[in-house]
Amino acid sequence: MIIGKPKKDRRKVLVILIVLAIVAGSGFIGVWSSWNTPAQEQGREIFITIPSGSSFVSASQLLVDAGVVKSLKGFVFLGKIKGLSNSIQAGELRFNTDMTPNQALDTLVRGKAVSYPVTIPEGYDIHLISALLAEKGLGDADRILEIARDAEFARGLGISADSLEGFLFPDTYSWPKGLSEEDILGRMVRKYKSVFTDAMRTRAHEIDMSEFEVVILASIIERETGASEEREQVSAVFHNRLKKGYRLQTDPTVIYGIENFNGDLTKKDLRTDHPYNTYTRSGLPVGPIANPGKASLLAALYPAKVSYLYFVAKGDGTHFFSNNLVEHNRAVAIYQLGEAP
Repeated sequence: MIIGKPKKDRRKVLVILIVLAIVAGSGFIGVWSSWNTPAQEQGREIFITIPSGSSFVSASQLLVDAGVVKSLKGFVFLGKIKGLSNSIQAGELRFNTDMTPNQALDTLVRGKAVSYPVTIPEGYDIHLISALLAEKGLGDADRILEIARDAEFARGLGISADSLEGFLFPDTYSWPKGLSEEDILGRMVRKYKSVFTDAMRTRAHEIDMSEFEVVILASIIERETGASEEREQVSAVFHNRLKKGYRLQTDPTVIYGIENFNGDLTKKDLRTDHPYNTYTRSGLPVGPIANPGKASLLAALYPAKVSYLYFVAKGDGTHFFSNNLVEHNRAVAIYQLGEAP
């Protein structure tokens, strides 16, 4: 009898282990089944924006809230089991409500964010750019302005200026929603850096200008004319005036320095001194007044070989160029005051 007791005990232990294995197996099968069961029977496409820097838990909660995933705990556990909880994509991702949790996880980790094209026109300043990006749902306008005016942020991108004005390269971009404002502005600056080449820096040195001065002049050229064939001539006027010590006397710089400009430039505005008023101050203004494209940057570096010192708008988008003040005043009388030639 004494010898038989251990056998009974071993059988009891074996039975207990078998029961536990069955329970555990059933539990695992249940979990596995839940990971491969859609949240909803009928599929519905849904777009979910995962903000940059989101944690796996917060991103998972967005999926639960949208009805893509049923169980937050189960989905988070799935991510941890697969070792994917630190690999989520930011941006707007396309899901479907009949996805299984495994499929939803794959989309969250490997899915390609939906991108939206946005064209930044040449000559836009940081105010117009911030408004455009906000309109496209790609950032907060006030936040974009704040960052664009942050000198420390600019220096962190390799821009030695008090703001990013002039260095947000105008182009057609394709970006996903969910990018931070810092990321978006950084991408535009990197595009500028890829356009302004070492050869252009060498040319700037040859004409005794810094890169920053070239950008300032290019921004003025960009705002002064929309006619591509005139850029080099407009550039020549400004180069010639700078060499002679003449003030640039260009309206766009004055306008840039007026807060909440109402569209009506007055003689008082031209006489009111500020750092961007090229009627009251000599040389270039303190900084760019817009973000120039490549053509205007090249025009600033390679002005036309002409002696023009003045130009006046003809009313058709082009300008009349003059070598002296007498010619210029006559052109003003014709094109601005409507006098007969």
